[in-house]
Amino acid sequence: MIGSALATLSLAAPLDGWAAPLADVPDAVFSGRMMGDGIAIDPTGNRVVAPCDGQIVHLHHARHAVTLRSLFGAEILIHVGLETVALHGRGFTLHVTEGQSVKAGDPLVSFDLDLVGREAKSLITPIIVTNGDEFLIESRIENRAVAAGEPLMTLRRLTQQSSTAGSGPQPEAERKVVVPLAHGIHARPAARLADLVKSHDAELTVIWGERRANAKSPVALMGLGIVKGGEITLSARGREAGTLVMAMAELIESGMGESEAGHPAGEAPPAPAHADWIEPGLLGGVRAAPGLALGVAVRLSAAEIAVAEEGHGPVHEAALLSDALAAVRARLTLAAQGHGPQAAIMAAHLAFLEDPELTEAARATIGLGKSAAYAWRSAIGSQIAVLRTLSDPRFVERIADLSDLERQVLVALGCAPAEQAAPLPEGAILLAEDLLPSQLVGLDPARLAGIATSRGGPTSHVAILAASMGIPALVACGTLLDTVEEGVRLLLDADRGCLRIDPSAEASAEAQGRIAERATARTAAQATAHRACHTRDGVRIEVAANLGSVGDAEKAVAAGAEGCGLLRTEFLFLERDTPPDEAEQAEVYGAIARILGDRPLVIRTLDIGGDKPAAYLPIPEEENPALGLRGVRVSLWKPDLLEIQLRAILKSVPAAQCRIMLPMIASLSEFRQAKALLDRVKGDLNFAGPIQLGIMVETPAAAVTADILAAEADFLSVGTNDLSQYTLAMDRGNSSVAAQIDALHPAVLRLIAQAAKGGAQHERWTGVCGGLASDLAAVPILIGLGVRELSATANQIADIKALVGSMTLKECEALARRALASSSAAEVRALAAGGQV
Repeated sequence: MIGSALATLSLAAPLDGWAAPLADVPDAVFSGRMMGDGIAIDPTGNRVVAPCDGQIVHLHHARHAVTLRSLFGAEILIHVGLETVALHGRGFTLHVTEGQSVKAGDPLVSFDLDLVGREAKSLITPIIVTNGDEFLIESRIENRAVAAGEPLMTLRRLTQQSSTAGSGPQPEAERKVVVPLAHGIHARPAARLADLVKSHDAELTVIWGERRANAKSPVALMGLGIVKGGEITLSARGREAGTLVMAMAELIESGMGESEAGHPAGEAPPAPAHADWIEPGLLGGVRAAPGLALGVAVRLSAAEIAVAEEGHGPVHEAALLSDALAAVRARLTLAAQGHGPQAAIMAAHLAFLEDPELTEAARATIGLGKSAAYAWRSAIGSQIAVLRTLSDPRFVERIADLSDLERQVLVALGCAPAEQAAPLPEGAILLAEDLLPSQLVGLDPARLAGIATSRGGPTSHVAILAASMGIPALVACGTLLDTVEEGVRLLLDADRGCLRIDPSAEASAEAQGRIAERATARTAAQATAHRACHTRDGVRIEVAANLGSVGDAEKAVAAGAEGCGLLRTEFLFLERDTPPDEAEQAEVYGAIARILGDRPLVIRTLDIGGDKPAAYLPIPEEENPALGLRGVRVSLWKPDLLEIQLRAILKSVPAAQCRIMLPMIASLSEFRQAKALLDRVKGDLNFAGPIQLGIMVETPAAAVTADILAAEADFLSVGTNDLSQYTLAMDRGNSSVAAQIDALHPAVLRLIAQAAKGGAQHERWTGVCGGLASDLAAVPILIGLGVRELSATANQIADIKALVGSMTLKECEALARRALASSSAAEVRALAAGGQV
């Protein structure tokens, strides 16, 4: 029944049974309100009737779930039993069809109470308001028997409606999409999808099997547990429904820049919680951040924050929650500014905090008379319960982020004093069950020698922070870590994945010596890092940095970089719905050039496609994207993008400093097409000066024909990441083979040697800008092969320069010859580690 002035809607019980709170449903998807708010009925009857007048908008093919849209606009899902989809319709009889209009009390579904009760997980039947962003459950009947047709819930339309909630019929659109993302819809893509919905005048629901989620909620989308290959339905309603569905489908089908890279090469997956001793006194773990540490065990544990369940009135508690959320939001917004992993992680926490599903769930609980603290903990707990049911460790690792957010808001609510950083002794090795990002950020890094946790994973935010802070860290050490006593001496070797408890005097002395040697070498290297790099016998080797942002340029110059050997311009093009225009690109390129001063700047033109798709550039579906449209092929396919980029580069970077590099060149024809476009742009801009135009050697074809390419290209730079996967026929995005890819494989080294020789025939310099340039074991070999420029990560520059200065060209060439004659990458690494230089 519709109340006065279309303000409220009364829903009747759709079947006989016991009315219970959703929290009693033994399924986190429903109890956590991931599909919406509502109530549940444990049925005593076998017939479902319409709870109000309306239209049937969806019937599940297994006949156990019906969605009805009332004349009031509320969408009501009646889901008979739990896991009843597995019955494939057995025991269910439908009495309606999709699109049919019904009156309150009309029969919808009948079912065999005995059969369903025996074979399903539970008979309890959730009744959900799926568009809860438009309606509030003002009152509901709970914890008593109800009969079909009795009043069950009263809905009130929210006063602040989007324009999609008008009184007339709204446009609708629906589309099925197969998710190509390697790791499914996890935190990062979920946040991007939610942002896209917020920019359209429409509401969108993502449906996967029996589950559905409001696409505005990143946590709700994650909670669906959508995996690669899953077919989902995008269902939108509102003025821009069609546009939104199309944009959402294109964004998902683009792959959103997600690769299948799993653990770092050669690294094992997280250890189980019951991990055993490797040997007496030696505990195993998974490396989260490299390094070696010797220190004392310091145990960190956070006391559980007690909260009162009952509140002091919904208005008062809602105001308290709003103030607390605002305080945490302000702190996170400030922390998210700037560059680096810490800023990125705080930005992710900010996205979680602004998740509408979390706040709506908390406010709904407050409406039941509960305190703001209890409501917030309940909302977070429901989301955590959903994530715990998912098998992908990346989803589970986000639990720590939600727990962190819970504590921050509870502290802001006054449930506990503001947490102060724990005072650490010198050389502390922190032990914990798990560590929250905010806890790590608050510790004194000067006193923190290492970290070991019994839980956690190598891709967690704490692992990323520890690596950025230079703190050795082990995770997934198992519950035996809890038996380590506080104050005991520890030797943490993250590189070898082990923790030695109470090491012997000899082991401690040996480790201390290794740590001291590393520190001394590092200090010495940093002291001379700003000098031009030469081998011991005077051969000039340029050591540059790979850059991906303005912030990276500042760090590189501070680290002693002699220029930029690779500016990855795709950072401007990805994670957005439209490409950057000429002015935006020119501003960024110019800013980086100014930071570098007179140092050379090698700008790689747009390198997307394959594992780096862009939402606004829907590349046709390819059976093997790595062998299709990517790199320069995309630029030649869409020359307008390349033309705008070239104009921006020429307008913003001084000619003497500028070098332009084309990615994924495989033939002279591709180079000539791109050069012709550059010449045309130069003519349009009346650009008279010469500009160096080089290529990336990333395919075996380019390496083998380097002498032909170097006749026209101004320089060559080897991208060892792609060159390795193409040479070894191993996809670096395939976790089954990625660990076997090593750019020190003799086959890859022979191609690098051939590229350098081809460049030298035409007096062109050859550099390496791939991951191998940052590998100290590879540096002398690369120089011996003829490489004269190394573009590495900023934190490796000082060490690379120091290493180069310690050896002669003759020594490097001798080592390179032995490496080329080796039979495997392992043999090459053993050769390099044996001090053969």
